[in-house]
Amino acid sequence: MQGYINSFESFGTKDGPGIRFVVFMQGCPLRCLYCHNVDTWELKDKNYIYTPEEVLAELNKVRAFLSGGITISGGEPLLQSSFVLEVFKLCKENGIHTALDTSGYIFNDQAKKVLEYTDLVLLDIKHIDKDMYKKITSVDLEPTLNFIKYLEEIKKPTWIRYVLVPGYTDDIKDLNDWAKFVSQFNVVKRVDILPFHQMAIYKWEKTNKEYKLKDTPTPNKEQIQKAEEIFKKYNLPLYKERD
Repeated sequence: MQGYINSFESFGTKDGPGIRFVVFMQGCPLRCLYCHNVDTWELKDKNYIYTPEEVLAELNKVRAFLSGGITISGGEPLLQSSFVLEVFKLCKENGIHTALDTSGYIFNDQAKKVLEYTDLVLLDIKHIDKDMYKKITSVDLEPTLNFIKYLEEIKKPTWIRYVLVPGYTDDIKDLNDWAKFVSQFNVVKRVDILPFHQMAIYKWEKTNKEYKLKDTPTPNKEQIQKAEEIFKKYNLPLYKERD
């Protein structure tokens, strides 16, 4: 078995608890307007081909420095769910904490098997309105909603991230609807508001893809605070980095 991989990060601090080894898988069915890993979309653009054992070997090179574990991200890692399953099995055999960073769009029996070996899910629910969700991602929202309902059913600890994009994901009604929906799930242990930024524009230019948000500003302090206030109103476990 082999997996198509875009890149590795040896000392990740943003993708789960502690210092982590992050694997960015190649391939994604979503086409998010603000994607910061646009170079992961196509499977054919892979940078590496590894076996599960080779991924574990790479992790072991830096394991002494890891206080967290492994996070498999993307792209969309569940596009290569059989490979992720084998990596996570090896990790569990070796006492390594596992986190899966996913959009929740691929929700099938194989994805459920991966979740059996997953300690923490990092789930992106990018919008709560199905039409806006499709406009932002090009895919349907329903699979992701079913995904989080299943996470609740199996009591899988979950962190949720929400990218705040002016003009797309900052509508007051939508923020309230999103927060109300998320607040019903006891498995949600943390919610992150991620302000939109332009740092990945070079990847869009490099891959010759049309970037529709080049004139979209980063949200200001007041816009971020408004979203935080709404999320707090629904008692969401909002995470905020210390200054």
